[in-house]
Amino acid sequence: MLLPTVGVWQCLSALLLDPRSPVPHTSLSAGGETSPCSASRGHPVPAAELLPLFRLAYVCGLDGALLHCSGQDKGTHQARPGEDRANHQGLRLQALLILALLFPSAERVAFLMDRSRSPDKSTQPSTPTDNINLGPSANPNAKPTDFDFLKVIGKGSFGKVLLAKRKCDGTFYAVKVLHKKTILKKKEQNHIMAERNVLLKNVKHPFLVGLHYSFQTSEKLYFVLDYVNGGELFFHLQRERCFREPRARFYAAEVASAIGYLHSLNIIYRDLKPENILLDCQGHIVLTDFGLCKEGMEQEETTSTFCGTPEYLAPEVLKKQPYDRTVDWWCLGAVLYEMLFGLPPFYSRDVSQMYDNILHKPLQIQGTKTVAACDILQGLLHKEQKRRLGAKTDFLEIKNHVFFSPINWDDLYHKRITPPFNPNVAGPADLRHFDPEFTQEAISASITHTPDLAASNSSASDAFLGFSYAPTEEDI
Repeated sequence: MLLPTVGVWQCLSALLLDPRSPVPHTSLSAGGETSPCSASRGHPVPAAELLPLFRLAYVCGLDGALLHCSGQDKGTHQARPGEDRANHQGLRLQALLILALLFPSAERVAFLMDRSRSPDKSTQPSTPTDNINLGPSANPNAKPTDFDFLKVIGKGSFGKVLLAKRKCDGTFYAVKVLHKKTILKKKEQNHIMAERNVLLKNVKHPFLVGLHYSFQTSEKLYFVLDYVNGGELFFHLQRERCFREPRARFYAAEVASAIGYLHSLNIIYRDLKPENILLDCQGHIVLTDFGLCKEGMEQEETTSTFCGTPEYLAPEVLKKQPYDRTVDWWCLGAVLYEMLFGLPPFYSRDVSQMYDNILHKPLQIQGTKTVAACDILQGLLHKEQKRRLGAKTDFLEIKNHVFFSPINWDDLYHKRITPPFNPNVAGPADLRHFDPEFTQEAISASITHTPDLAASNSSASDAFLGFSYAPTEEDI
């Protein structure tokens, strides 16, 4: 059982003395420790607002795994246009506070466990001795020394993403390197294995990042992925504020094609946002980050796990109601709206207000947009999931909407449509669309080291049995 530290007792004492009083500038880490909270510097947070956060952190063990923050995969909180990072971090703290109010301690099981008709194994409590066996490794011989690791191009909660060149043939890959100890400490190994499972199914779709290899050492897991260096859609949207309708339609069509493919495999994505949409060197989109995917979702299946990113949460998710595939079409509507107008549809710096907007505020469409654009936004962002566009025939409804009438879907799938924007990258070594904060970082020697797996901690190794993967000749 976790016990409050001195800093937490100070905060709780302040609450008992005066619920309106400010508390020390602290925030809770997953282990129950306190750390400086940049979001509240110069802006003391009333203890009455932090009490639910204490309750949530201690009883539920919240560590940010289920609630994603914009920019989380890069290790930073990126601001929307017109915001600075401190304000954006404050927004994320508000999000946690509001979630704490939504999920009191008595409901922690409903918050952390999936209540769908099919048990969600990815959310079951796990221990370091769990054997997650996805089948025999196709190629257990892959190792870090097969690659030259050139640059850090991204960071996340469990590790880093690096640009790497395979020594045998000079092919460039993006290698996602995750720390086993961190994953096990946060009990996230099932989510990692689920992500690997989904990645294996994505190799043959043009708008989904593909997994070429996965392997493990005694300390780390390695995803060897398609290398995409055209930049995040979020990066380009920040720079240009918004896109013209034809460009937004092109990106939305390719995203819809990717989501429709996942749905055909009975997978819902659940975390669609501009940060997870990359552009390749030609300007086509590539959807990445499958950590919140849910497998086994038949057409009529529902699930209830609370997860996603605050700005893009569907009303039924906020209400803690069972939801289905249409949650992805809501997110598509939110991303399309953001591409056309520069901000998510119900956005507010005040998260409680934003959640209230999502639940109750009518959709407002300003400016001179076409009737088709207004209609698809109204359809995708319908607050009643059963009346939402896509609720009846899924992707087929999206394809047949008049907004996409200029799109030849067969040409789109085969990349015969010229993208409306070319990132103009000179080659694999062109890193202009990556944050210099990452590319200038030194690469740790431990990433390229291949320790003796047999001498590793057995519990850590057992927890990731079946992780290693390499394509067979049939796959190639």
